[in-house]
Amino acid sequence: MTDLVPTTCVRCAVGCGHVQRGVDRGYGLDVVRGDAAHPVNRGLACQRGVSETADPGGEWLTRPLVRRDGELVPTTPETALERAAAGLGAALEGGRDRVAVLGSGQQTNEAAYALGKLARGGIGTRHYDANTTLCMASAVTAYYDAFGSDAPPPTYDDIPDAKTHLVWGANPAAAHPVMFRWIRQSATEADSELLVVDPIATETADEADRHVAPDPGQDLALARAVLARVVDTDRVDETFVAEATDGFDSLRQKLPDAAAAAKTAGVFPDDVDRLAAALEDPALVYWGMGVNQSVNGTAMAGALIDLCLATGNLRPGSGPFSLTGQANSMGTRVCSSKGTWPGHRPFTDPDHRERVADAWDVPRSRLPDDPGPGPVGIVDAIGDDVEAVYAVATNPAAGLPDATRAREKLADAFLVVQDAFRSETVELADVVLPAATWGESEGTVTNMERTVSRVRAATETPAGIRTDLEWIRAIGDRLAPGPFDGPCTPAAVFDELAALTAGTPADLSGISHDRLDSEIAVRWPAPAPDVSGGYRYYEGSDAEGSEPTWTFPTPSGRARFSGADARPLPEPTDEEYPLALTTARRPDAYNTGVRTREAEPPIARVGPATVAAFAPVFEAEGRSAGSDSASEHESDADRRYGRVVSRRGSVTVRIESDPSIPDGVVWLPIHHSAVNDLTLPAVDPRSKEPNVKQCAVRFEPPRRSGDRPIAASAGD
Repeated sequence: MTDLVPTTCVRCAVGCGHVQRGVDRGYGLDVVRGDAAHPVNRGLACQRGVSETADPGGEWLTRPLVRRDGELVPTTPETALERAAAGLGAALEGGRDRVAVLGSGQQTNEAAYALGKLARGGIGTRHYDANTTLCMASAVTAYYDAFGSDAPPPTYDDIPDAKTHLVWGANPAAAHPVMFRWIRQSATEADSELLVVDPIATETADEADRHVAPDPGQDLALARAVLARVVDTDRVDETFVAEATDGFDSLRQKLPDAAAAAKTAGVFPDDVDRLAAALEDPALVYWGMGVNQSVNGTAMAGALIDLCLATGNLRPGSGPFSLTGQANSMGTRVCSSKGTWPGHRPFTDPDHRERVADAWDVPRSRLPDDPGPGPVGIVDAIGDDVEAVYAVATNPAAGLPDATRAREKLADAFLVVQDAFRSETVELADVVLPAATWGESEGTVTNMERTVSRVRAATETPAGIRTDLEWIRAIGDRLAPGPFDGPCTPAAVFDELAALTAGTPADLSGISHDRLDSEIAVRWPAPAPDVSGGYRYYEGSDAEGSEPTWTFPTPSGRARFSGADARPLPEPTDEEYPLALTTARRPDAYNTGVRTREAEPPIARVGPATVAAFAPVFEAEGRSAGSDSASEHESDADRRYGRVVSRRGSVTVRIESDPSIPDGVVWLPIHHSAVNDLTLPAVDPRSKEPNVKQCAVRFEPPRRSGDRPIAASAGD
């Protein structure tokens, strides 16, 4: 029997330590459970992280594939690499921006760094994204606006010390269950509370002391109402604001009337009063995709930071704490060269660009002048500026908004897909490179509180499978060999990355694989082998008991209020499309559903009054249209079906009457491959993050095949 291998779960961004054991014969994992020695979770683990690692669904890719006569057929690794290099190289002949590269927060730090090095330093393309633009870019932009640096100030160590836990536009009970256990435990202490702001009565809201439900798309109006009430009731930390911030006076002058803003947001004034009062105590303010994935994502993330700044909630036990989506989204932000160079070096700063070019041994002129348009803009450019796409550990054919158009665009490109599972994007590929997945790879990942820990392989892989890092190196050797002359082991690549971050805000130079083998996990900034980061920006008091101080990496050394205004919703409801669609996570599913694939149509959760209003449209198995009602018991043999229709597509769904959903709202899971056929490709103008949480839809009768409604794609 093989030994237990310590590693890190990459199901979500909490970063729990696991131990894994490979099967005695063949390939795969026999045991997966929490690691009691890991300092992040100390043995805790969620069932999803365990089950999706040990026994994922989906179809595994076990051999390289190439397209011949319109079909994907097995081939050798060398043939697949030759075909990939030929197609990508042919596109490069027309210019470096003719090739696009799409990465993922599912890669290790080492693979993400190597992919960014290939994209930016080897190819030199501006058409590159690491997938964090789909989940964290709005929070990142707001952090830079406020603090001059990315990543939240607090850590998990601050959760027990907070008195108020304010969760806004996030559902950690479903998405980050181990972290939510810590939040819930702290909130049940004396004089502590959990407040949730969300249009939907989520699993997290069910545990809350108060649930405030603004109208969909009106979060910024509510945040400004709360800040106005903080001002009206003299709850501003005037000393902190005066000594450590800029911009509050101008923001104060433009604040709306609290009652009027509450009405705009669709909430009662006493909800606003409760939120304003709660910020008097040490408060952690958490938010997630419900805030970020919006045309107002940057403005709204900034408004939540404004609440923390105005109330002095920027010291241990308090502060703004964005909840990262993908497992290694934080790592890709530090090392992938997407929006900044490694270590969060400013992208356009000439000194930092020269440092990166020298480290990679490429001319500075090869590095692109701007970070690119984001994934929506990249796919839009296919057919005009982009001819070929290299997609690694990501599924844009299902994950991008207006997915039907995304698939059409990707089908027009020469497409190389590197993944562990068969996906919608794989089906469009010209070359498929089968990659190792959880439990099969070596390297490191970084969780949402900036903690780096090891990923280790507990099982072998079939002969045709390579790690992401190995495939990237092989592509790099063929397309741009110069930057990839050195050793390519995970430890060597991490050392190269860490050295390039020395002296930066996200300094990893004191971390190595050897240190992680000894200490298990280290939080950045870690500029020396005996240093690990803690709460950021807060300097505390000196030995004489002086007043605490703060230092921010902004030109003034002070934090900055945002004062951003809301943009109109890109697609409000109207007579033709009277319902608002929102999308969110399910506790038992994973990203675009590749590991948790469903054959059934997605479940649309709809409020009882809305179900009743559209009852004539719906059909039930074994019954005629309109014969069921919202009040009737729904058995497995009596399921209602309808079709959700937007301006971009339609999806047949199973209707579930759910009182937690507001009237006029349709809730669909992000994990079903058909859902993004409906969503809107509008993006936040600054972060480029898409507005996938809101668009206008209507119900129509389902389309049928034989006697049973089936899942439908756009235009079926």
